[in-house]
Amino acid sequence: MSEEQAQQFLYQMQMLESIASSLEQKEAAIVNFLREAMASIESIKNLSGGQEVESLVPLGLGAYAKANIANNSKILMDIGAGIAVEKDHDSAMNYLETRIKELQVALNETSSQKQQAMMQLEQMKDQMNQMMQQESPKQ
Repeated sequence: MSEEQAQQFLYQMQMLESIASSLEQKEAAIVNFLREAMASIESIKNLSGGQEVESLVPLGLGAYAKANIANNSKILMDIGAGIAVEKDHDSAMNYLETRIKELQVALNETSSQKQQAMMQLEQMKDQMNQMMQQESPKQ
């Protein structure tokens, strides 16, 4: 193997490592979104009692204010692009459950892609080791 081929092989390995790392970060972000969506569903279920509920309202930079939620029959849902719509509890939970299903599909695809990249990387490492072993007796 020439030095140029070895450098090209190493470059390909570095690219695969970068891709795998990026997919791992994407996977972690999706897991966080899933947790947040599931926690939101639980919160909506807790609000469904119709009674006044005490809550914390985020003010920013880790500051919160206590608030009483009196009329909790409607939920404001951020649907993207800075747009919020008012939904009843069932509609809000259905929306979140749909998002959870979408996130689970994305998580499965991302995990599969990451696993594939990791397998390719392992194969390349094995190939590199074999080539290095073949080169060493010649020297």
